[in-house]
Amino acid sequence: MDVLKTILWDVDGTLADTERDGHRVAFNTAFEKAGLQRRWDELCYGDLLKVTGGKERIRCDIQQGGMPPLSDADIVALHADKTVCYQALIAEGRIPLRPGVRRLLEEVRDAGIIQGVATTTTPAALHALIEHCLGHEWFDIFAVLAAGDIVANKKPAPDVYTYALNQLGADPNATLAMEDSENGTLSAKAAGLRCVVTVNAYTKKQNFSDADLVVSELGDKTNIQVLANPHQLNNLSQVRLHHLQALFDPSIV
Repeated sequence: MDVLKTILWDVDGTLADTERDGHRVAFNTAFEKAGLQRRWDELCYGDLLKVTGGKERIRCDIQQGGMPPLSDADIVALHADKTVCYQALIAEGRIPLRPGVRRLLEEVRDAGIIQGVATTTTPAALHALIEHCLGHEWFDIFAVLAAGDIVANKKPAPDVYTYALNQLGADPNATLAMEDSENGTLSAKAAGLRCVVTVNAYTKKQNFSDADLVVSELGDKTNIQVLANPHQLNNLSQVRLHHLQALFDPSIV
């Protein structure tokens, strides 16, 4: 019987609802500062989220004719400025953690289960979120911070999860991914992990047929919506640690 020993967290859309009012706003600010006329509205940005990675989204928009041609150096500089803008938004407290995230992080921590991060967001953006939304002590609690261009292929490729597993010496059969998107779920599954999905406005209509549990949120004070529950877990008014453990050992619940 497999036992849950490690949890790897995605960041954008999972730990915090960062996309619409965080990254999108920061991109538009960077575009304005660079003298570009392009602005990504919510609908446009939702479509671009099908591509993982900020620099990759800029390139995609250029290919689709939304932005004028830019050199690789210009794209890198534009994305770096966007990251600075995003860090400022985080520091201003404009992007809180999603409901239930801190509760579950602390419950997992107190149980002595290893936690880490596996994300396509930049290290600078990740560090800003940890510093301002969780607290500096979480740099020590997370056993691995796999982020950005640390691997060549971003989600839905499994590379970032495989990298994190290798850094930890963790068993995929004892590891759970916490995700919010179809690309993230595909990435986790390709790495051999079980996967829990907390959807958001951008991802709720995506295909999560391979996920082990799909919910509207992890839950704090209000009951959550259970969107897919193939393991038939009971009493899911909140996602608790014992629910996650039951994905590995059904006798727990």
